[in-house]
Amino acid sequence: MGADLSGRPLTPSPSRHGFDSLLRDLVEALFFATILALFTRTFLFQAFEIPSASMEENLLIGDHILVNKFVYGPAPTWLERVLLPVRSVERGAVVVFRYPEDPSRDFVKRCVALAGDEVEIARGSLSLDGRAIDERAYVFHDPEAQGDPFARYESRPLGDFGPFRVPQGSYFCLGDNRENSHDSRAWGPVPAELVRGRALLVYWSRGDASRPSGAPPTDFRGRLERVAQYTRDLLFSTRWQRTFRLVR
Repeated sequence: MGADLSGRPLTPSPSRHGFDSLLRDLVEALFFATILALFTRTFLFQAFEIPSASMEENLLIGDHILVNKFVYGPAPTWLERVLLPVRSVERGAVVVFRYPEDPSRDFVKRCVALAGDEVEIARGSLSLDGRAIDERAYVFHDPEAQGDPFARYESRPLGDFGPFRVPQGSYFCLGDNRENSHDSRAWGPVPAELVRGRALLVYWSRGDASRPSGAPPTDFRGRLERVAQYTRDLLFSTRWQRTFRLVR
């Protein structure tokens, strides 16, 4: 540290130095937080909202789920397969994938068959290679379903399909709500490269809630009341019992 002509030590301005240091630390923290968020969203986890009833009653409309994108990541070598927690898609897994007919949309369904499996559905019961599969733990049959939602198979009894051999590099995926699901019965198997990850848990679930109607108020009190109403409705519409529920 230097000194002036009187011999007193020179010290930097504390206010200026402190501000520069704080600003630099803040920018660095924001930069690394952004990088971490982008890395996590791209390679590890991503949040999705359930928009339809096709996975009832396992996943409900308004469920917000966390998807493990890492579990199905590439592991080309034996060492990577041993050391990294990655796996292949298994029968029964609830997976998120890009819709084959419109890759800009994401679908969530249950993988019921792998490449090489022969799929057949008769009177609502699934068989693989001629062997009946017990799906009572998760399949929901809606007693109020009106007609067959699949135009291509409307001449068949509700839910009947196949036999169909799943091609290589693909998965056959169905919704748990069999009478109300647009799935592989309608648009075919899911190519492996479209699979984005495995549904992990429900981190938040929101049921029906009234939304403020009419033009937004312009005065402070009106805005405050509107925020209070929305917050109250949000709290009461949250399905607290589904919070952190594992997807089975």
